[in-house]
Amino acid sequence: MKKTVVIDIVGLSTSVIGEHTPFLLHFIAKNKLTHIKPSFPAVTTTSQSCYVTGKNPDEHGIVGNGWYDREANEMKFWKQSNKLVHAEKIWEAAKKNDPNFTSSKMFWWYNMYSSADFSATPRPQYHSDGKKEPDCYTFPADLRDKLQAKLGTFPLFKFWGPNTSIDCSKWIANAALEVDKENDPTLTLIYLPHLDYCLQKFGVNFSKIAKDLREIDDLVKELVTYYEAKNANVILLSEYGINNVSNPIHINRILRENGLISVRLENGYELLDGGASKAFAAADHQIAHIYINDLRQKEQIKDILSKVEGISLVMDEAEKLEHKINHERSGDLVLMAKADSWFTYYYWLDDKLAPDFARSVDIHNKPGYDPVEMFMNPKNPFIKLRAAYKLARKLLGFRYRMDVIPLDATLIRGSHGTLEIGKEYYPVLISNQTQSEDILATDVYNIIWNSIFGEK
Repeated sequence: MKKTVVIDIVGLSTSVIGEHTPFLLHFIAKNKLTHIKPSFPAVTTTSQSCYVTGKNPDEHGIVGNGWYDREANEMKFWKQSNKLVHAEKIWEAAKKNDPNFTSSKMFWWYNMYSSADFSATPRPQYHSDGKKEPDCYTFPADLRDKLQAKLGTFPLFKFWGPNTSIDCSKWIANAALEVDKENDPTLTLIYLPHLDYCLQKFGVNFSKIAKDLREIDDLVKELVTYYEAKNANVILLSEYGINNVSNPIHINRILRENGLISVRLENGYELLDGGASKAFAAADHQIAHIYINDLRQKEQIKDILSKVEGISLVMDEAEKLEHKINHERSGDLVLMAKADSWFTYYYWLDDKLAPDFARSVDIHNKPGYDPVEMFMNPKNPFIKLRAAYKLARKLLGFRYRMDVIPLDATLIRGSHGTLEIGKEYYPVLISNQTQSEDILATDVYNIIWNSIFGEK
């Protein structure tokens, strides 16, 4: 077996590789860059699941970063159990092939109750008084204490939210190195999310993202230098590229204006009632899943959505089959946005009635993905003072609500998920193992396998 390391540089595409990434240019010159035809949808959990199973969403079941559970009548975004992926993973097949094989899965998604030998994933502590504390979940359980004793507490609030920074990716990288030094796994998977944040906030705007590019380039250099010194095969890849956007589509507001959304007024806030709605959307970057409770209205809903500016494709059963997303989790229709557009989860028509979680970083309560969580409200000149006050209440042991997130989707300048993009925004794979000019997302599995065991 050949020691292999796969470093996932989220958001990397040829559109951003250049003068600000000198090490990546050096690594490409020594190896080969291959474009990956994006999975559909081109989002984190789907792409990673395609890579580690060699299967498409219609088989592994990961149709997006979240979906609606029709039995529980609950939206479920950013769940973490590896059992949600309904296909054999590469580390499971590798262990069958050679019992001496071991694996380390550092922050790749669906990383709780994984069958990997070593793993770590973000997992905050929620206390009975409502406080949320940074932490991570690991296997074995004592790995968390070992890592945090050496590296400090996992910087959860720099992993996501307005305070994202390179510090989080550095922590993950250093954690991977600690696991490697102690256990020397055969396969290591490392997740570096840093570019994801700046590219969604600012798009491909080098005046805004040059520093971030240099930071991730330096970090990748450190990792590659270490692993190459251990004679490991290093594979650099990404899940998707991020293209510029300018048109947020408030898909649930459109459905509501057509009498299809039901809301409940609770404590002065509106809450989306999926179980009582005729139809609603789970928004996920440039993809939206439509769940219809009365299928007699399906054609009417298709007609409404087909006329919305910014929607490229309304997928019914035939189109879902064609795009290999015909799975029960996908809902009744799947929407794909045009390259310049993306879907918000917003369903209220008056910001005064927006739910309390809308102005907070709250990824599990929102019925869809919300990239605006990366901003503090720029319209409030005192927003940092407000955040400091809330933090002080937390430190003093008082209840608090960090309601500092704006409700302005036009702040977002980059997105991903659609297939309507130029090749410069395709995800990439850089390795000495690649053979062809272009590969499918499912082909990544074999490239990793061949790196470990040689050609089949």
